[in-house]
Amino acid sequence: MALSPTAAQRRVIDAADPATGRLRGTPAQLAALVKRGLAFRHPRPPHDHFLTPAGHRIREAADGPESVAVPSEAPAAPDTGGVFAARVGGEEAAPGDPGPARLREVRGAWQGLLELRRMTHPDGSTDRPCAWERSHLVRAAALALEAAGHSPAGPGGGDGYRVRATPQPEAVAVYEPDGGALRACAATLERAGWQVGEHTEARTRARYLLASPRKV
Repeated sequence: MALSPTAAQRRVIDAADPATGRLRGTPAQLAALVKRGLAFRHPRPPHDHFLTPAGHRIREAADGPESVAVPSEAPAAPDTGGVFAARVGGEEAAPGDPGPARLREVRGAWQGLLELRRMTHPDGSTDRPCAWERSHLVRAAALALEAAGHSPAGPGGGDGYRVRATPQPEAVAVYEPDGGALRACAATLERAGWQVGEHTEARTRARYLLASPRKV
């Protein structure tokens, strides 16, 4: 569990880059934040320090009553047991606030996922999914879509994406009744490092995407 920061450490947290969580401070300040579980040191040169999800939570809480809850693990792998959940579409009780707080929450989770890619890929790349995404296919694809601004379907169906598991290994299905929106989802997933193909269901003739994490 992360310890509460001192006033000086809080100033370092508040000055972090709002998108990436990159920190600036003295070596002692940064080391103390790492010890408290509020920051981590990137393993590759130049070994910059970044906020953990707990650090992001403290920083966002300073914005006012719309405090943003983020995942409890570090680095910021989304939806791994914390309070954040990407919208997969069609949920009866949609997680999160659809307003500015939700947008900040999704942005933080996506940036954290990119950092997780950077840290876990041997070449430090962020252009393809990492091991966490391969073991959480639906959540990972949904986060890529929501972070790019696509709208998930509501509980009653209608327009909006729905991400669903498939019997095929390492593949998810993405449904969107609007053809243009479906193609836009495909473009987003391709940019996020997924291989995407468009298919038609034999029974319903509905068009859908079959997406798999790209390996190279």
